[in-house]
Amino acid sequence: MRRGRRQHRHSRQGGFTYFGVIIAVLLIGMALAAAGVVARTAMQREREAQLLWVGAQYRNALTAYFNQNGGRLPQDLKELVLDETTPVPRHFIRKLYADPITGTDNWLLLTLPGGGIYGVASSSGAAPLKLKNFPDIDKSFEDATCYRAWEFAVQSRRLPIPIVTAANAC
Repeated sequence: MRRGRRQHRHSRQGGFTYFGVIIAVLLIGMALAAAGVVARTAMQREREAQLLWVGAQYRNALTAYFNQNGGRLPQDLKELVLDETTPVPRHFIRKLYADPITGTDNWLLLTLPGGGIYGVASSSGAAPLKLKNFPDIDKSFEDATCYRAWEFAVQSRRLPIPIVTAANAC
């Protein structure tokens, strides 16, 4: 009879152990889910920082192209990499960069009605995490509802038309 009692007591302890394992698995799952959210947020912040850097490269290249070509704008971004309109080819940007948010080279090109690219913006309609504390040149990005509103455009008062922002395109 003692054997029966021991087995009965052992089976109750097994239930508590099983319950403890279930709770441990649940806690580990919750911790991993939280870590995933933190990692995803960190990755998005890194992509935003990369977009600001790449956008500045395009802005600087477009502005230099505009200034060194008598107010003419490129018809294609490839002209920024290699401009053969002069006897000595010029390079305004090292390479064409992909949009860090979408991971593609499908930039939203900001063009004048008569042609010519005066800026680029991400084609992503996703909401940015960064909403404040931009450098002065990017102050228009504050409180933007999507990355398309982050327009990197030629910085010149000689641009032939007033620039309309894509902030309403979100």
